[in-house]
Amino acid sequence: MRILGIDPGLQKTGWGIIEVHGNALSFVSCGLIKTDSKAMLCERLRTLDSGLSDVLSNFSPDEAAIEETFVNKNPASALKLGQARGVGMVVPARAGLMVAEYSANQVKKSIVGSGHAAKAQMGMMVKTLLPSIPKGISEDEADALAVAICHAHHAASRIHRIGAKVS
Repeated sequence: MRILGIDPGLQKTGWGIIEVHGNALSFVSCGLIKTDSKAMLCERLRTLDSGLSDVLSNFSPDEAAIEETFVNKNPASALKLGQARGVGMVVPARAGLMVAEYSANQVKKSIVGSGHAAKAQMGMMVKTLLPSIPKGISEDEADALAVAICHAHHAASRIHRIGAKVS
């Protein structure tokens, strides 16, 4: 199974692709979709749509997962982030993919074992779980890969639970 993880943002959206073979995870690719902060909101959202569409076209994931947004103190910023997240959900959905949602705490707990893990711990564990990641990837790319890994862990437990009920 090939999973697309998305770390949504209006300025930059991180994406990461992993493959799952049984219990083994492997790195496929990752990147950033950057928008022009001086452009109109509609243009920035179109850039995200186009960039994610290209990722889907180039890597053909089977499922997608996205990080839920945290509550922001600035309502205007929260709304804009929510719109970017909406693009991150609709692009894979339009391609027929299931899009799972995970809170930041769920992702951290899945990767590190603690819902309050620091960025450095997260980065170290992502590199441990996916040792072929190139050096120098951004935090947004690492976060997107963490979302994909979280989804892989949850998908595996979901399959296990379904299998247990069927037996």
